[in-house]
Amino acid sequence: MRITGISTHVVGTPWRNLTYVRVHTDEGLTGVGETRMLGRTDALVGYLREAEAPHLRGSDPFAIEDLVRRMKYGDYGRAGEIVMSGIACVEMACWDIKGKALGVPVWQLLGGRVTDRVQAYANGWYTTERTPEAYHKAAQDVVARGYRALKIDPFGTGHYELDHERTRYAVSLIEAVRDAIGPDTELMLEMHGRFSPATAVRLARELAPFRPAWLEEPVPPENLKALKKVADKVDLPVATGERIHDRIEFRELFETQAADIIQPDLGHIGGILETRKLAATAETHYVLVAPHNVGGSVLTAASLQLAACTPNFKILEHFNDFADAEITKVVRGAPQVDPETGCFTVSDAPGLGVEFDVDAAAEFPQTQARFDLWAEGWEQRRPR
Repeated sequence: MRITGISTHVVGTPWRNLTYVRVHTDEGLTGVGETRMLGRTDALVGYLREAEAPHLRGSDPFAIEDLVRRMKYGDYGRAGEIVMSGIACVEMACWDIKGKALGVPVWQLLGGRVTDRVQAYANGWYTTERTPEAYHKAAQDVVARGYRALKIDPFGTGHYELDHERTRYAVSLIEAVRDAIGPDTELMLEMHGRFSPATAVRLARELAPFRPAWLEEPVPPENLKALKKVADKVDLPVATGERIHDRIEFRELFETQAADIIQPDLGHIGGILETRKLAATAETHYVLVAPHNVGGSVLTAASLQLAACTPNFKILEHFNDFADAEITKVVRGAPQVDPETGCFTVSDAPGLGVEFDVDAAAEFPQTQARFDLWAEGWEQRRPR
């Protein structure tokens, strides 16, 4: 079997474009991969167009390790977010092909599953008015749908500092959410890399009474010493890693012991096997894995293949029950959260267990999507 080419399909919404890549073979099997780029969709599509002839056409889709190595290093220039995201889409699609050809799910090819259920946490649910009352109602709706965990960034447009008035307002939002969800639902606290270490530590202490499950990206991701400064001063698990695009770059994070939970995005870090290797390294440092997952149903399905065979997998993020829920129709067999358990059930279907619907995707053409975390009302994810 050989790869004959690829096709790309961009599914657009007002705040995000999702890029799907189909890898075609001379035996008629097709696999699919997905990523979500922030403002770089055209660059990704351009890279894939350039990579197709030298790296993809004529390659064996079963030789995934070799294909990834050639795409990452064969052009000599250092691979960054765009290249690693392109690799991820192709890599997922090749696993999909391999699983379909052999009649087994991808997790079976990666050592077999260690769980048949994967806990989900909700994100994208607080797209309402930014008031305690509105957040209280929205959080109740999340729990009513069966979720046992949810995440929120209550800090508005905070950057480096947050004054007393805005701090008290953020606290009031979290207080309302905790009241709505009760004591047993996990509440993840997202900071989006907004703050200085001193501000992050102060806010963590202010919000500690509401028992956050973790403190996510408290400081900008470029300075791991700053992250360690926060980790050393708070009594909450620290999570980070969605903006690291090469597993090798996690080495310093492990060495400093600055994070308790890593959050690689399968769609940015080279795909399923690259993330599985990273998870194995994390396990040797007693670090849990909770992937960043703001894509659609293919990326969710790929993340679940990883979850099934990874002993130190904690929980999986899920947007698609709340923000842009209608895009799930572009994928047949889209993973769903069981409202009885708050978990995904691991699929036994071959490959990734999903099929991309080209005709349905055509109903969502690419947009000039814009997502600005520093703009008023960013959390509502509405067109500007």
